[in-house]
Amino acid sequence: MSVHRDRTGFLFLNIGHFYDHLFMLLFPTAVLAMAADPVFGGSYADVLSLSVFGFVAFGAASIPAGWLGDRWSKTGMMSVFFLGIGAASILTGFARSPLELAAGLTLIGLFAAIYHPVGIAMVAADAEKLGKALGINGVWGNLGVAAAGITAGALADQWGWRAVFILPGLVSIATGIAYMVFARRQAAKGVTKKPARAHIALTPSQMKLLFGVVIVATLCGGIIFHATTVGLPKLIAERTAEFAGTTTQIGALVTAIYVIAACAQIVVGHLIDRYPLKLIYVGVIVLQVPLFLIAATAEGVPMVAAAIGMMLLVFGAIPINDAIVARYGAAEWRSRMYAAKYVLSLGVSAAAVPMIAGLHQGGGGFATLILVLAVLAAIITLAAALMPTGASEKKMPAPAAAE
Repeated sequence: MSVHRDRTGFLFLNIGHFYDHLFMLLFPTAVLAMAADPVFGGSYADVLSLSVFGFVAFGAASIPAGWLGDRWSKTGMMSVFFLGIGAASILTGFARSPLELAAGLTLIGLFAAIYHPVGIAMVAADAEKLGKALGINGVWGNLGVAAAGITAGALADQWGWRAVFILPGLVSIATGIAYMVFARRQAAKGVTKKPARAHIALTPSQMKLLFGVVIVATLCGGIIFHATTVGLPKLIAERTAEFAGTTTQIGALVTAIYVIAACAQIVVGHLIDRYPLKLIYVGVIVLQVPLFLIAATAEGVPMVAAAIGMMLLVFGAIPINDAIVARYGAAEWRSRMYAAKYVLSLGVSAAAVPMIAGLHQGGGGFATLILVLAVLAAIITLAAALMPTGASEKKMPAPAAAE
């Protein structure tokens, strides 16, 4: 059995996940090179704060994006995603003031919001093996996180910070055109979807409990994910200065950490297809706590090792959260359910940015921030331990949904 019925479509969805995280995380590394520009020169906290509204849009626009995906067209929304995020990135590259830069980053967040409620629902819809499909798709997203550091660092060192946004933007537009051609050919062939499969049924009390667990895990997990991915370039720059002194070296080190950590999603995806979600979820989250405590004070090579372990567990939790919606959510509501989950997760990213800036500037660096993340991981562990499970969960087939 293959992982996904539509291999070419699955490839485009994976590329989309790669782009989604790449474009959202180009700026945190580009910030390191912007100090040389008199227009944007300032403290790390001041310049980083320009991205706040982009992260707000990344979360808030998920709801209308999911609604349009369910009511209009998922393939149409994916076309808008590729073309829109590329155009927004190019505009950001031509910014001439802090206001224009903030506006461009906001547009990137607006179009980036399309992917998770629409793209993840499309992945789940035609998945033959749900866990593996979500794991593979998650790896592509994390490779986008990984590539952001080295891409931004290399482009900034070679051609300046503007190239960080303009060149990837052109590539995304080209990808969008290719996707539109593919989608039209699929439509002309009359390709149809499988009828929707049943989701795992829970009692009303179980569903309320699951809803509460998802809210707690989504809010706390969203802060953890965005605080680690946004703050890691600066954390590595401060803690590994003896062997990573340039923007390119820092970006390359961050990329290596993310690439290694991305492998966790393949392993977790395999486990999802074999074991109960609750068991996997608790096991992954509880291990985050000691890793955060170690990373709070580590420096040099131990810091790199702690960062790898930390990101392995942060990335490993992602397909579990997506699998919960895919297995327990009715197919006709799946995009909107993903949207509701991601609007919470991505919405708190707006809080993550000022939290990073504030704790870094006034709290003595990253140690306090990482300790806060350890507390949040402990809260998720307690919530995951309360998660109900359906009797047929182990043998539940991957859900499908009509386009």
